[in-house]
Amino acid sequence: MKNSVHVIEHLLTGGFFQEYNYVLYIFYPIVGIFLAQWFIRKVVKQKVNHGIPNTLHAISKKNGLVRKHNLYSSVVSAAMTVGFGGSAGLEGPTVGTTSAWGANIGTLFKLPYKTRTLLIGCAASAAMASLFNAPIAAIVFSIEVIMLDLTTASLIPLLLASASATITSYFFLGDDILFHFNITENFGMRHLPYYIGLGVFTGLASVFFYRTYTSISKVFDRMKTQRMKTIVGGASLGLLLFAMPPLYGEGYQVINSIIEGRPFDILSNSLFDGYKDNILVLLAFVFALGLFKVVATTLTFRAGGIGGTFAPTLFMGAMFGFFFAKSINYFGLGDLPESNFTLVAMAGLMAGNLHAPLMAIFLIAEITGGYELFVPLMLTASISFVTVKQFVPHSIYTAQLARRGELITHDKDQAVLTLMKLHREIETDFTCVDPYDKLGELVKVISKSKRNLFPVVDASNSFIGVVNLNEVRHIIFNQELYETTFVHDLMNDAPEYVRKEDTMDMVMNKFETSMAWNLPVLDDQGHYLGFVSKSKIFSAYRGMLKEFYSE
Repeated sequence: MKNSVHVIEHLLTGGFFQEYNYVLYIFYPIVGIFLAQWFIRKVVKQKVNHGIPNTLHAISKKNGLVRKHNLYSSVVSAAMTVGFGGSAGLEGPTVGTTSAWGANIGTLFKLPYKTRTLLIGCAASAAMASLFNAPIAAIVFSIEVIMLDLTTASLIPLLLASASATITSYFFLGDDILFHFNITENFGMRHLPYYIGLGVFTGLASVFFYRTYTSISKVFDRMKTQRMKTIVGGASLGLLLFAMPPLYGEGYQVINSIIEGRPFDILSNSLFDGYKDNILVLLAFVFALGLFKVVATTLTFRAGGIGGTFAPTLFMGAMFGFFFAKSINYFGLGDLPESNFTLVAMAGLMAGNLHAPLMAIFLIAEITGGYELFVPLMLTASISFVTVKQFVPHSIYTAQLARRGELITHDKDQAVLTLMKLHREIETDFTCVDPYDKLGELVKVISKSKRNLFPVVDASNSFIGVVNLNEVRHIIFNQELYETTFVHDLMNDAPEYVRKEDTMDMVMNKFETSMAWNLPVLDDQGHYLGFVSKSKIFSAYRGMLKEFYSE
């Protein structure tokens, strides 16, 4: 996928048009997105979701099952999107594709959910390890982002998958990874306050990323057709690329220029080509790139393109880190190593955007070939994470799942409740009675039932109330009342109702507030479906806890 994107990008930006090719950036994105949409509509014929959120949804709500088209659909559609200038990353589609292979291999061999989930985590680790030659960060990625539970049983497969992927990457590509940098200036205590400030700065930048993404998405949600979204989003993206060509594609060449001490190269072949010696123009341009990267990325996604947010996060971190250090140096407020601050800011944005501070720390540490920056990485990533959590409780990957109550976290109680399915716990062996049945008829029903609850429903199966045997036991042998007493005289309202679309977390909250042991389950129209009991849920809860979290 990486090679195909690079070939497309080279042909469009360097192979055919050498001079003023950025003018054509206006048209490239919309062409690429239309091609991706055509491929999805005509070839795949199913919706293609973004890689990492789709993987998390498969783990939490689809029993670890991933549709077979994900084995190839994200690779092709993302290559078209990013190759033609879509401002997105390829890491998400890569992780989504490898995770699909892991899930489908598990399905092929009829492996249980726990093993399929482990295969998904191993595939995700392998993808990240091969992309960045960072095997430790790849393992932490599966734990923090994919939410894989770390046990002895899962650690060894993760180690083997990550190590083998790194070896394979070295075998085919050698040291030719996305970016590599050797630290030439070590961490000094005099820089400590600046790294703390950088942590707050990158945390606020992560809040900006999330809120800009959601705000633009809401605008596109009001558009009625996908064609309209593609035209508006693609055209807007094209204009952005025309004004700021470095926003084209993933942006790793721009990051490398910054890290390697060639920042003025990003002004080349743009509207600002004539200002290569003007520091203030460079600072303004770099800061604008950081701000508008999230706009370009959101436009790419909402227009119908396929990609990920990992590369845009690194891009924003590099721009803001360089801007932070260069501004302080230029205005005489300090003497900061610009490349170091660029790298550490990348970790800060990853910690804030992805809510993965450990992965951010180890990724940058492994990329730089050592741990000289480990202390500033820890400081900046931690402060960024704490800052963003004050405003945004969930990452860009997990926010939508969390709103639907479908997010699995390392909170075992919450994870088990998320994995449990309400429809599996509904009991239907209760005998229904009519509100106008007489007591004599009710007694006959009671004599044949093994239950002490009797739902009262009308002719359309709408739930009206419930009769509790314990509350009518004192009159069921009084035959004088058999013809004069009706069910509607004996029934009570249910203390609470459970809707069939309720999550298990909502169900347990209803049990706690109502103090009941059994609650009726109704559909959207109020029709009776059955009862759910607290004792059965507790039994299923304990069984699932033992199944998924035992060594």
